[in-house]
Amino acid sequence: MTNTPASPKDWDAKSIIAARVAKELRPGMLVNLGIGLPSLVANFLPASSDVFFQAENGVIGLGAHPPEGMEDPYLTDAGGGFVSAVPGAASIDSAMSFGLIRGGHLDLTVLGGLQVDERGYLANWMVPGHKVPGMGGAMDLVAGAKAVIVAMQHAAKGDSKIVPRCTLPLTAERRVTLIVTELAVIKPTDEGLVLLERGPGVSVEEVLGATAASLIVPDEVPEMVLG
Repeated sequence: MTNTPASPKDWDAKSIIAARVAKELRPGMLVNLGIGLPSLVANFLPASSDVFFQAENGVIGLGAHPPEGMEDPYLTDAGGGFVSAVPGAASIDSAMSFGLIRGGHLDLTVLGGLQVDERGYLANWMVPGHKVPGMGGAMDLVAGAKAVIVAMQHAAKGDSKIVPRCTLPLTAERRVTLIVTELAVIKPTDEGLVLLERGPGVSVEEVLGATAASLIVPDEVPEMVLG
């Protein structure tokens, strides 16, 4: 567990999101964590969780971020961030790594997002006019993983990232499985986006006010359980 305040209501947005995503992981799963915010999910699982984290650059068995001063320059995630390795971890080549992804062997991928729309489509790799190194493995992960969770902050510069239609280039034309922000847990369905949970101390009205897309709101919307 990261050094977060005792009460989830006092956590920052990224900690809330990562902790809630961690609740979706089960023993025996093979899980890919995207760079940035998704990589924090490993910090909210005990070493005994028996979840195996994979990175596109060729590692299976990633652990939490190492303590300061204990970083190994030869052990990084796909974004170049320092990671640890659990007992039994393995290094593999890029061909096998993407074989696992494209072959449908990943139980779950957790990716960041720029936008998700009412269809459940994700845009997470490019803002037009900005230089980017490329899509990387994002398209393969969205297309190939058995389940896709988008872990992102609810808004950027005051603008909702959950929109009626993505205006940014899509990562893939496939509905994601779940959207987790600091304000809400949202499930894309055939009927639309269903509000499943609200963030710590957040009301349904606040979620609706912060969301550009239409949401289906059940009679009861519980608060996230993070602890």
